[in-house]
Amino acid sequence: MHTDEQGEFRRWESRFRNWVTPDGTPGPTGEGGFPAEPRRYHLYVSYACPWAHRTLIYRRLKGLEDIVSVSVVHPVMPEESWVFGEFPGAAPEDPLYGARALRELYERAAPGYDGTVTVPLLWDRKRQTIVNNESSEIIRMFNSAFDGCGARAEVDFYPEPLRRAIDTLNAEIYEWVNNGVYRAGFARSQRAYERAYDRLFETLDRLEERLSHNRYLLGDSITEADWRLFPTLVRFDTVYYSHFKCNRQRLMDFPNLWAYARELYQIPGVRETVRMDHIKTHYFTSHPWINPSRIVPKGPEIDFDAPHGRGH
Repeated sequence: MHTDEQGEFRRWESRFRNWVTPDGTPGPTGEGGFPAEPRRYHLYVSYACPWAHRTLIYRRLKGLEDIVSVSVVHPVMPEESWVFGEFPGAAPEDPLYGARALRELYERAAPGYDGTVTVPLLWDRKRQTIVNNESSEIIRMFNSAFDGCGARAEVDFYPEPLRRAIDTLNAEIYEWVNNGVYRAGFARSQRAYERAYDRLFETLDRLEERLSHNRYLLGDSITEADWRLFPTLVRFDTVYYSHFKCNRQRLMDFPNLWAYARELYQIPGVRETVRMDHIKTHYFTSHPWINPSRIVPKGPEIDFDAPHGRGH
């Protein structure tokens, strides 16, 4: 974890920024040579990680299960790296190379790698290297790159007419909600914590008001902005409210945001990407400076299957 002199949490920059494209030409960042092909690419994720969660949702909703294979790491993250190991739903070891830690994949792709080891990680079996470890770019690839390989081409979460609006909203949600909960939880000064806390809830208030007259963030259709917000919302009451001290109010106390989160959860295929056992185990055991006892709370009981009523 990195904090600056003011105690503000600073997120690391992703190092691998290549793209899978339909014909292997370079994407917006990185080099070419990564054409979309069935069963060529492998995705490494954690069910606990909200950034990786986005990619699992896209993999499911775009119909990529038979096109891009996946491995899930153990939810407890040691300081040096995500690891594989015995835990329900996790891989006991890497299926490609027998690695025990995800760092081994980073070092295979970049010998001497000394950066942060993160998920999601998109791996190319053919070139035996990392394509990309930036979740926002992986979901853009999943949204369209594999449409000619059997993905659900009719599903488009980044439609051309809404791209500018999606990008603008994404920036606000990333800064003060997705990353905002971490800014609060990982702050090392009272001032940094309170600034992050205030901006988080100011942003949630604006989103609550937006959802009072929009079914989804940008109207009547689900877009990338919704799927970038959802992983934070689904974790909010279980971990961020208590563990990260984001406790002005619960998600359940926002009528529109709470109903909206339930609707997204109930979309066929999404609930299978939500593993609260992984989420709770990760957060409450992997941050000993926040929870030194590493005791995982039994609650809260949250019913994401309750009727949402958003059709009205």
